[in-house]
Amino acid sequence: MNLHAPISSLMTKDVITVHPNDPLGKVKEIFNTHHIHHIPVVRDRNIVGMISKTDFLHFVRGIHHSTYDEFIEKSRLRTYRAEDIMTKGLAKLEPTDKINVALEVFKENLFHAIPICEHNELVGIITTLDVIKALAKEDEPVRMIEES
Repeated sequence: MNLHAPISSLMTKDVITVHPNDPLGKVKEIFNTHHIHHIPVVRDRNIVGMISKTDFLHFVRGIHHSTYDEFIEKSRLRTYRAEDIMTKGLAKLEPTDKINVALEVFKENLFHAIPICEHNELVGIITTLDVIKALAKEDEPVRMIEES
C-alpha cells in the first residue's frame, strides 16, 4: 500500500447516513441490514456526528447487558433520535490527505472511522477495516505464490 496515496483511493464513497432527527429504530435497521459499524449523521450534506455500532448497542440495551429488557430497548428505539447518541467531536480529513495521515489519526485517537469531507460536506468515510482489506488484498498474490 502506498501510504502517500490520497485517502480518496481507499475511502468508501457511497456512504449510508442518517439525519440527526432520525429515530434510533432507523439506525438499528441500517446496522442490521448493511452490516456496517459506523453511520455518519448528516444535515444538509454537512457532517454533524457519527454513531458507532458499539455506542448504539450500549445506549439501546444499557450498560449492563445482564439486565437487558426488550421493552426498554423498544422504548429507546422509538423515543430517542440519532442526535441524542451521536459523537460530535469528530476528526475529519479531506480526500486529498494521504493515507498515512489517516493511520496516524487512527493510532493517536483510537478512532475506527474518519469522515472524509470537502468544505464540511461528507464525500466519503475511511475505516480501519478499509485499511485492513487493502493490506490483505495486496498480500493475496504473495500467499498464492508461496503456497504453490
